[in-house]
Amino acid sequence: MMFGTLPSGERVERFELTSGRLRASVLSYGAVLQSLEVSGVNVVLGLDTLEDYLTRSRYFGAIVGRYGNRIANGSFTLDGVTYTLPRNNGPSSLHGGVEGFDRKVWTVADAGDASVTLTLTSPDGDQGYPGTLNASVTYTADGDALRIDYTAESDAPTVLNLTNHSYFNLAGGGDVLGHEMRIGAEHYLPVDDDKIPTGDLAPVKGTPFDFTTPHAIGARLDGAYDHCFVLDGSGDMRVVEPVSGLTMEVTTTEPGVQFYAGGMLDGVTTPYGPHAGFCLETQHFPDSPNQPEFPSTVLRPGERFTSSTTYRFPA
Repeated sequence: MMFGTLPSGERVERFELTSGRLRASVLSYGAVLQSLEVSGVNVVLGLDTLEDYLTRSRYFGAIVGRYGNRIANGSFTLDGVTYTLPRNNGPSSLHGGVEGFDRKVWTVADAGDASVTLTLTSPDGDQGYPGTLNASVTYTADGDALRIDYTAESDAPTVLNLTNHSYFNLAGGGDVLGHEMRIGAEHYLPVDDDKIPTGDLAPVKGTPFDFTTPHAIGARLDGAYDHCFVLDGSGDMRVVEPVSGLTMEVTTTEPGVQFYAGGMLDGVTTPYGPHAGFCLETQHFPDSPNQPEFPSTVLRPGERFTSSTTYRFPA
């Protein structure tokens, strides 16, 4: 289905996926998850028009890359070569730069009633990153779950951190501060004033970051949750909207998740106000290319990156 046309003349398509009580809409622009209805309730923040995605989006539902999250000072060194990236978040490079994967029209490789696969070729030097990268993302509605599968290959050494940047609200409106959240993480990554990890893995126990037992997002809010949690074991997460009882369970193959409570949404530059949605961005750690003690995000020729995240809504 036609969704719109960019000023460049590129067409943007929208795809409808259905399975049981799930219905999802996916755009070829930014590989955006525009909507996700569970029994008729849209649980993600989306925008109505392509113009809105061009001018009023805070990465709503998009696949971000080539490197999701922040890289300090907009640079990293790989195999003795230093690469310079756009600094689009203070002194840091955020979510792949000024024209990241969220700003690209992805190619439709396959589409059906319950799944769609989108591909993107990022050329060597794109936003400063080395190597020509071929990436794909597949959205699959399966029973009571939506799964996102990622793959990527590069013809030269590069760094990669792909994630989906959906904002969730299981009530379909209002704020999310009453949502009860559990994150299977005994540690989180403290950050400096520029939101760059200090390199420490700090225990969550006794801090506002302890979600090992469920509690409301707003119960210990220290101003702005926007931190990476180090996932334990299966990396399970669970969120419950207490009024309706609607539940979302998240599992991932990634080592971390960036939990953002939407505190910087302002209702002016976007249609949504503070805490209208929360993000659980499954990913590798921020600034890993500059922090060798973190799990590696280097992708070399002959290797194939794979990652999978599932959002399940049990009845």
